[in-house]
Amino acid sequence: MAAHQLDEKCIFCSIIKGATPSMKVYETEHSLAFLDISPVSEGHTQIIPKYHAVTLADLPDEYLHDILPIAKKVAAATGAQNYNILQNNGKLAFQHVPHVHFHVIPKTTEADGLVIDVDTNWPQRAAKKEELQATLDKMRSKM
Repeated sequence: MAAHQLDEKCIFCSIIKGATPSMKVYETEHSLAFLDISPVSEGHTQIIPKYHAVTLADLPDEYLHDILPIAKKVAAATGAQNYNILQNNGKLAFQHVPHVHFHVIPKTTEADGLVIDVDTNWPQRAAKKEELQATLDKMRSKM
């Protein structure tokens, strides 16, 4: 892996290089999955690309091609029928490590894993068709 793809100050890049130990769950040429050291449930796993990018927008597509297949394998390996796959971009969106990463979080009881109260943590609102169409048009113009 070329040196320009990793950041010397990044803890996840250090894990990729093997300088910081981890509990590796699965590894490919482009990705590494390891157990989270502060799990919210048994089997909580991080999946990271072997390329330093702070957000998903910064990551070359080639480093994304095996992330979801790995997440599927990891989720199955936990044995949990219910689980979350979470990916945050930026501090406002609760990203704590500035390196793209995906969480696979098994959910075996209401109290373990990701605990979300839909009324509090998922503030839904009704949207008019015209508002949705304007949003759709704006998004399509940027693709």
